[in-house]
Amino acid sequence: MPKVSEEHAAARREQILTAAQKCFARKGFHASSMNDVFAEAGLSAGAVYSYFKSKDEIIAAMADRAVSLVSPFFDAVLAEDPAPPLDEVVRRFAELLRELSEGPMSVAPQVWAAATYDPAITPAVKVNMRRMRDFWIEIALREQQAGRLAPDADPAAVGSVLFMMVPGFLLGHRLLDDMNPETVERGLRDLRGGPRH
Repeated sequence: MPKVSEEHAAARREQILTAAQKCFARKGFHASSMNDVFAEAGLSAGAVYSYFKSKDEIIAAMADRAVSLVSPFFDAVLAEDPAPPLDEVVRRFAELLRELSEGPMSVAPQVWAAATYDPAITPAVKVNMRRMRDFWIEIALREQQAGRLAPDADPAAVGSVLFMMVPGFLLGHRLLDDMNPETVERGLRDLRGGPRH
């Protein structure tokens, strides 16, 4: 496919995903129809269906897009030497989630919920969840190597707990007025008994 066509296709897919995200954030996944997506995107049914055959395909693509938006953060943090301390990484990631929660990540809780029962969505969400969990396990390993995590700690268990903070923060930020990255950083530091700045 010529480069211009690839760029056009990528832009059109993004247009559809953005339109769907707005619909789902406004009305919910189940209450939004494909007709709603067509109208929000300003595209014909044929134009949308040439990229996505169903809402399930759109949801799976949204899951992939969400991870593609946070993957650069993962790569950048893991490339840092020396490794930044855990509470700083958590704060920075929470800042990214806060920024994305007004756009692409605004429907993440709906996607996660749908993945618990919809076999068309489950595989894509599982892959992306594992990618995020693997990042936090690697962060735990780096904390251990830096001497900031006990030598006998289980990095896989620590990473899994850190991973579980992701949906918790996103839901807390969306539903409560007082959940912010600084609170998460301070709470994690205090929980670990670290020094206050």
